[in-house]
Amino acid sequence: MPYALDIRIDRSAASTLTEQICFGILAAIRSGALAPGARLPSWQALAAQLGVARGTVKSAYERLADEQVIVSSRPGGTRVADHPATARVAQAAGSDAVPELYQHLLVGSAMFQMGVPASDCFPVSLFARLRAHAARREVAAPAVYPDPRGESEFRREIAAHLALARGIECRPSQIFVTAGFAGALEITLRVLRVATGATAWMENPGFFHSRRALELAQLVSASVPVDDEGMDVAYGVEHFPNATLALVTPGQQAPLGGTLSLSRRVALIEWAARTGAWVIEDDYLGELQLRRRAAPALASLDGHGRVIHIGSFSKTISPSLRLGFIVAPADLVDRFNEAVMCLGSSPGPAVQQATARFMSEGHYMRHLRRMKRVYSARGEALQIAMERKGYQVQIGGLAAIVHLPDELPDVAVAKEARALGLAPEPLSPWFASGSVRKSGLLLGVATADETKLSIACEHLDHLIRQHR
Repeated sequence: MPYALDIRIDRSAASTLTEQICFGILAAIRSGALAPGARLPSWQALAAQLGVARGTVKSAYERLADEQVIVSSRPGGTRVADHPATARVAQAAGSDAVPELYQHLLVGSAMFQMGVPASDCFPVSLFARLRAHAARREVAAPAVYPDPRGESEFRREIAAHLALARGIECRPSQIFVTAGFAGALEITLRVLRVATGATAWMENPGFFHSRRALELAQLVSASVPVDDEGMDVAYGVEHFPNATLALVTPGQQAPLGGTLSLSRRVALIEWAARTGAWVIEDDYLGELQLRRRAAPALASLDGHGRVIHIGSFSKTISPSLRLGFIVAPADLVDRFNEAVMCLGSSPGPAVQQATARFMSEGHYMRHLRRMKRVYSARGEALQIAMERKGYQVQIGGLAAIVHLPDELPDVAVAKEARALGLAPEPLSPWFASGSVRKSGLLLGVATADETKLSIACEHLDHLIRQHR
């Protein structure tokens, strides 16, 4: 016999009827009233019981089935699945868990996730067609080793795009396609041959994976503070004048989002030219600036050949493509050629050719313009939602930074949020060890689905208040 569900519908509530039905079923599972294998009423019967449209209940069942909470079959009807992950989350949360513990199944597995674009806005069918065409060409072509520097047509498109969007005048021969930013940074550090134990400027706060990469290259990371004008170059010159490398995010500082001011850009390049140091420009967002027109790349100002520009398509198309690139100063091209010939591991030709065509036909620029509109709207909605709950919020790059009291454990909040399907990132790990760390949460704007924003912010607020 199907279990008689006790679900109360509140038509004045902020949550939809579909969500309320899902919450009721999940609450019954959590309480043990619905055991694994228990049979649920048909969606037609439950709709009649609750006095709602059949499609509303059917939508709720489909959501729960997609998350593998329930399973449906014609002979067995709809039943509760054996879902051990649900039990583990409930046990970990304990008696103080938020009332709708399993709303994470509705919010999504990556709400507020940073570093990824909005998959719901990408022209999937178009790009899939381009990739399929490129894959057929690759299979039909004679069996030869691909160019380790990258496909020539792709490098030409990158060069043209950089001239138009980032102000960088370069030849395709200066561009090297890599396996994302990480692959570009690895090759660059090898090419520069910086001595073991040398000092490298690193923004504080700054991307912790980049800091760790410097350490793995046996460099000493020197923390240079960041303010509204970006990296404090004067501080770096005063305290670490003999550094041989600087790793910066001048376009949109990660994670705070500020743009390196013109005076500091000039000072940084002059310091590098004067001391023989190198500057690695991590242009991780490129021209994807939400609040205003993006400033030209740092490399566009470099008349001394000291800036190595690194870009990526991870934030604009997809990180799964693993497409990054290096723009090498003219004097370093031969050294980069040698490095990639021996060590390079650029992605396969098909994905490069598909992306090149995506760019040459104008789809990429149209996509970026659309993303700016979508992300701006999502960022504004996210900022308003959290400010209404009393938080200080700023938009930095493609993240909303929610500032918290310094004594509040942002790492613990972020970890607990994962059980609710939320993926905020704690701010404190972005600061170098031994420095003063600020507490906060970084909420990815691209994945802030506006249809789920209200309930996601409520959960986040509840978690934060628990730790106060």
